[in-house]
Amino acid sequence: MGRNAGWIALHAGMAAGAHAILIPEHPVTFDQVAMWVVSARDRGRAPLVVVAEAFAAVGQEAPYSPRGLDTFGRPRLGGIGLLLEAKLQAMTGIETRATVLGHIQRGGEPTAYDRVLATRLGIAAVEAAADGNWGTMVALRGTDIVPVGLEEAVGTLKVVPEHRYREAAALFG
Repeated sequence: MGRNAGWIALHAGMAAGAHAILIPEHPVTFDQVAMWVVSARDRGRAPLVVVAEAFAAVGQEAPYSPRGLDTFGRPRLGGIGLLLEAKLQAMTGIETRATVLGHIQRGGEPTAYDRVLATRLGIAAVEAAADGNWGTMVALRGTDIVPVGLEEAVGTLKVVPEHRYREAAALFG
C-alpha cells in the first residue's frame, strides 16, 4: 500500500486532479516534473504534485532518506516533499509549498460502505477460523469475500502496474 509502492499517492493524486504524480514504480526526471508544473501554471492552474515517499527521480540510486536507518536496518524514508519543494521553486521560479500527509490525515470517517465491508470481512474471518482454515486471510474480490493464502497475499510486493500509472499520466501538466 505504501512505503515502496505508489498506490496511495496514485489514488490521492487522481482524486485531487494532480498535475503530476510521482511514484517509485515510474521514475521521471526533475526536469519533467518542472515542465508539468510550468504547463499547469501557464494554463492558469495552481500546480499540484503528489509524491510517494519512496519516489526516486531518474538518476537517483535510491529514495531520499536523510534520517538514516530504522530499527530494521531499512532507510527511514521521508522528506522527499520538502526536497521537491525547494527544487521546483528553484527550477521554475514558482512559489512552492510542501504539505506532508501524516497517518492521521490518511484516514477519515468510515462511510456506510466501509462499515458494511468491515462487518462482512469480520464474519468471513471468524468463519475461516471456525473451519480451521489457518494460514489464510479474507479479501474482497469484486463484490465477493474470499479466502486468500497468506503467501499469495504478502509473498510479493504489489506495485502499481504501468497501465494504471498511464491512466493518470494522461492528465499531467
